[in-house]
Amino acid sequence: MSDITDVNAFLLVARSGGFRHAARESGVSSSALSDAVKRLEENLGIRLLNRTTRSVVPTEAGRLLLERLEPAFAEVASALNEVRSSRGRTAGQLRLNVPMSAARLVLPPIVPPFLKAYPDIRLEIVTDENFVNIIESGCDAGIRYDERLEQDMVALPIGPRQQRYALAASPDYLATRGRPQHPRELLAHDCILGRFPGRAIPSWEFERDGEEVVINPKGNLVVQFGGGTDLGIDAAIAGSGMLYIFEDWLRPYFDRGDLIPVMEEWWLQFSGPFLYYPGRRLVPAPLRAFIDFVRQSHKV
Repeated sequence: MSDITDVNAFLLVARSGGFRHAARESGVSSSALSDAVKRLEENLGIRLLNRTTRSVVPTEAGRLLLERLEPAFAEVASALNEVRSSRGRTAGQLRLNVPMSAARLVLPPIVPPFLKAYPDIRLEIVTDENFVNIIESGCDAGIRYDERLEQDMVALPIGPRQQRYALAASPDYLATRGRPQHPRELLAHDCILGRFPGRAIPSWEFERDGEEVVINPKGNLVVQFGGGTDLGIDAAIAGSGMLYIFEDWLRPYFDRGDLIPVMEEWWLQFSGPFLYYPGRRLVPAPLRAFIDFVRQSHKV
């Protein structure tokens, strides 16, 4: 049977995507990690990682091994953290996979007081607009909206429970092109569009007094949600077109007058985000502390 340290070295490298990254995260030298992975491969008689000068990627065998080991090692880490927390101080690492909107709009009022309450927890926020499997990504939990939650996950409300999309344009754009009164009038306007990686550009949905309107606007600027959102906002401020994104993201620009709310009575309302995590028997102590903190925050 392979030494558990060799197995752990493989996990570290596979998760990190390289020996150098794994060395920085673990404090173990790159050469030591490389030797450990080689020993594991020799003992198993199969290559687990494809190595190039630029990247380290699991082979098919390595991917299968990673999928089987991740839950088992998560249980081990959870058990160890349970024991540590029994000493009265919760410690360990907590990794959250969240969209940029959650990092910008949901977590700021939560993270600082949480870290103050749990100084021995190391919190890592991974921003990702792809709909990833949090276990495969090496994260303990994630934040998503209900229509994008993974199956067989426990979901806990986090952040505002009701949100809206907001339609906005700059004062100069409205002065030049006019202010639309109905969503269908947007088809005659320049619109700044967004999409998730690898997905089609979504339609714009509006609702007023039970009437629902769905349009496919036109525009010559498309940005990726998350990383490209600020560029879309800057373009709207510069007068490049109409923009339709989260109201909370645009609120500071409304307050300053950089952007003007348009057709507010038509803005679509939707339920707020959820913290979601696997429903396994042993929840890691740092994640349990975060769950309890979020629950308590919603009671206040």
